[in-house]
Amino acid sequence: MIYESLRTFADSWGLILMGVAFLAFVGWTFRPQAPRDHHRAATSIFEEEQIDG
Repeated sequence: MIYESLRTFADSWGLILMGVAFLAFVGWTFRPQAPRDHHRAATSIFEEEQIDG
């Protein structure tokens, strides 16, 4: 009984939820401030740490 209920949920609402999450993640990548964040993430390994002391 529980398997059929979970399977029905996954086939309907679960699929919709995953689709909405996918679109949100893709949309987050193309937001207006994304290029600045992407550049900062790509070049962060080249920044030198300041060591106190």
